[in-house]
Amino acid sequence: MKKLYFIKLNTITKIIWLIVLITSYSATAQTFTDSNLPIVIITTDNDPNTNLPLEILDDPKILATMKIIKRPDGSRNYVTDQNTASFLNYNGRIGIEIRGSSTQTLPKKQYSLTTLKADNISNNNVSIFGMPSENDWILNGLGFDPSLIRDYMAYYMSRELGNYASKTEFCEVVINGNYEGLYVFQEKIKSNENRVNVLKIEATDNTLPNITGGYITKADKTTGGDPVAFWMDETKFVHDLPKPENATPEQTQYIEAEFNRMQDHAYDDDLIDGYRTIIDVPSFVDFMLVNELCSNADVYQSSTFFHKDRGGKLRAGPVWDFNQSFGSTFTNSSHVDQWQFNNGNRIGPPFWSYLFDNSDFRCVLAKRWNEVKAPGKPLNKDVLIAYLDNALSYISEAIPRESQRWGAINDHATDVNRVRNFIVNRTTWINNNIGSFANCANVLLPPLVITKINYNPKTSTGFPVSNDLEFVALQNISDRSVNLSGVYFRQLGLTFQFPYNSSIGANETIYLASNSATFQSKYGQVAFGQFFRNLSNKSQKIVLADADGNIIDSVEYFDSAPWPTSPDGGGTYLKLISTSLDNNLASSWEASTDDTLSTDSFLASSSLSIYPNPVTNVLTISASTPISGVKIFNILGALVHEVKTDSQNINMDMSAYSSGIYFIKIYNEEGFTSRKIIKK
Repeated sequence: MKKLYFIKLNTITKIIWLIVLITSYSATAQTFTDSNLPIVIITTDNDPNTNLPLEILDDPKILATMKIIKRPDGSRNYVTDQNTASFLNYNGRIGIEIRGSSTQTLPKKQYSLTTLKADNISNNNVSIFGMPSENDWILNGLGFDPSLIRDYMAYYMSRELGNYASKTEFCEVVINGNYEGLYVFQEKIKSNENRVNVLKIEATDNTLPNITGGYITKADKTTGGDPVAFWMDETKFVHDLPKPENATPEQTQYIEAEFNRMQDHAYDDDLIDGYRTIIDVPSFVDFMLVNELCSNADVYQSSTFFHKDRGGKLRAGPVWDFNQSFGSTFTNSSHVDQWQFNNGNRIGPPFWSYLFDNSDFRCVLAKRWNEVKAPGKPLNKDVLIAYLDNALSYISEAIPRESQRWGAINDHATDVNRVRNFIVNRTTWINNNIGSFANCANVLLPPLVITKINYNPKTSTGFPVSNDLEFVALQNISDRSVNLSGVYFRQLGLTFQFPYNSSIGANETIYLASNSATFQSKYGQVAFGQFFRNLSNKSQKIVLADADGNIIDSVEYFDSAPWPTSPDGGGTYLKLISTSLDNNLASSWEASTDDTLSTDSFLASSSLSIYPNPVTNVLTISASTPISGVKIFNILGALVHEVKTDSQNINMDMSAYSSGIYFIKIYNEEGFTSRKIIKK
């Protein structure tokens, strides 16, 4: 027997609730001419049989034209602006249908739409409201949310924590000449580099390693008609990627096994097969913090997304569906004084509580909470209330029109105050119940630095595939060997987890390649490992982290100035000038053509002395073998002086240099070494 969605409410109570909700709406016609918000105008095609506008259905999508009025200067928008091209953020064809499950019972509908090219068939990837280009969008009708702010708030919270969540924009909507009220125009959860950045799995990907990803899977109801992929206890899991109709039995078995493996090892702390080797801890932590701070009654058992990239860890998110949060009274399931994963109702699979009960995971959870709820941080109560008030001010003009069009489910002002007070009280309760983070407060991170990035290699006759030549180099900048167990690339787009008990020697540089065989053939050395996915030819953030997600090193490169541009297909790669520099600064990197991938080897056969340091006037450099050149860089990584020589002793006049820190790079026939000097 299937469970009903509103578990805590008996059937009669639910019916009464729905009657109250439906009858509280009053479909009042009104004149709508202008707004401070963007205006979305949708006109459906005419029915050829009746010559009347087509009705928007649950399924399938029908054809329509959409115009979005948003003046570029931010000034007021008018319905009459739909005839002025320069005022239109979008003007084109769409396919549109009603979306949602329980919200379909309401007179005010929410919609799913696809932007189309003029042929009415081809998807049209476009940027709307400055969001990254795509073709799948949602018009969120804010059903069951009298405050009109819950989804908007929660997605903002998640984005501010550094996670992907649907980008949003308030707007007012007109359909076939009728004013339909206040909506949130937002991104649909979907696999691409700007949304959920996982590789799209194909029907042929049924064996290792391809079967490992990418997936987008959700714990959810099946009212939309999609079949259940698998169950965990009483929770249904549904495929989102691959599409349910395209998922193979092998793929379903694989992803189900990953969830079961995570649940089975939720109490295991080791780095062989414990939970930290299976899940991306930061994503689970942030997902829980956002949903628990909001006390989202829809989470864990429904509207709960997960994703997994090829070769990568299982990740929680993106967050979704917050109309029953922040103390919502609709089902009386959003409580200020209870963990949602352990509320006795709609709790979802047991692994959430298993993780919380694990002292190591809970310590990381408490530590992250302490960071993000601090003054000025994303989940700080004062920051959230300020954002709430700003958003409400933004939509204040539209609220009376929304109320006139549909009536009020509940008093708007009362519900807004409920949200505001809930944030304060929930913060206090979590502070008192999340526990200590003393055991994980100070983490010793391995001394690893990302030193080389070959993101868009130049092809040649012998090496015709650019993607096969990509590599990333890591250097151990200490004089001791470092165990790499648990270390992985945390940011989606580049996937690699170091094997248990692997290590990197003192001062050693290792290479991770996109194609190990090609790397060895090209550069004459063996790559440490082979990563999944390929580096972006434009820009990408590479984050190296320990097993708990603590950042060891992070670099975000770009293919345009001030970053060196020749690595973008020009035959060079990015090379860190010195490990003493901040590798997030473009000035810390140079373009290198060194096909031997040589590392700092000057000292292998040479003794070197540099004195005095700190220096006031003359800096002396002496070596046991001839020096071929010296380069001096300032603290920003800019080259300030270069000397070419063939001598074992060099005297450099530093008297004219400003006081501060400099880096010198000293070359001989074997390689180079870098040193830091201080100018008094």
